[in-house]
Amino acid sequence: MLLIEYKKCSTCKKAKSYLINHKLKFTQRCIIEETPSKEELKKWSEHYQIPLKKFFNTSGIKYRELNLKEKLPNMTDAEKLEILSSDGMLIKRPILITDSKLYLGFKEQQWQELLQN
Repeated sequence: MLLIEYKKCSTCKKAKSYLINHKLKFTQRCIIEETPSKEELKKWSEHYQIPLKKFFNTSGIKYRELNLKEKLPNMTDAEKLEILSSDGMLIKRPILITDSKLYLGFKEQQWQELLQN
């Protein structure tokens, strides 16, 4: 599993603790130092059938500064990929990628699936 996180994010800390406490093996990646590329985001969106709009951190400062709530509905997928890959703070986090699933954000009930595999 790959955990893409922002180390200062409290939700990411909870997610990481969850994985550690349940003895699940994972690799870490900092969303700021290694922001997902356009190609990665496109691949994840298509492979896991998650619309690109779900990848946006809608509660983030940067999202509000750029007025993306208004702009997003009129943006093409190429434009969404361009902006998402330009700044890791625009991407919803944490992202957990397994062989069969991609989780955006941390919802403990949703992550229970990991324990069953």
